[in-house]
Amino acid sequence: MNDHSPLPGTAVLDRLAVERNVWLSTVRPDGSPHVTPVWFVFRDGRWWIGADALSVKVRNIEVFPTVSLALEDGRAPVVAEGEAVVHRSRFPEAVTAAFTAKYAWDVAAPYRPERPDRVLLEVPVRRWLLAGTAQ
Repeated sequence: MNDHSPLPGTAVLDRLAVERNVWLSTVRPDGSPHVTPVWFVFRDGRWWIGADALSVKVRNIEVFPTVSLALEDGRAPVVAEGEAVVHRSRFPEAVTAAFTAKYAWDVAAPYRPERPDRVLLEVPVRRWLLAGTAQ
């Protein structure tokens, strides 16, 4: 079985390059959903998301790594599913550069002084759901 879905078409890839937010859905240990908007970059068939190491989303992923991601525009749905991997150190240079270029933001910099540890979430796409069609 193929673990990764083929890349979507050019129109979707163009949106992924410019869209600022994606809704990340994780599953809490009790099975309930947790949905939050996050900044992201999409590179080589993978979503990358910066996060506080102690955030709810990271704690959820450590227990149950299956996630869904959905762009904000419901008129032209772009939804992806995959298994998130938490990177705690040595963030890929190309990914940190992509965050800097897209958001003028250092994804590795602490968001809050009292919570200095940052992680990168990597989500290879297992399945795309585009305009209601699973691919």
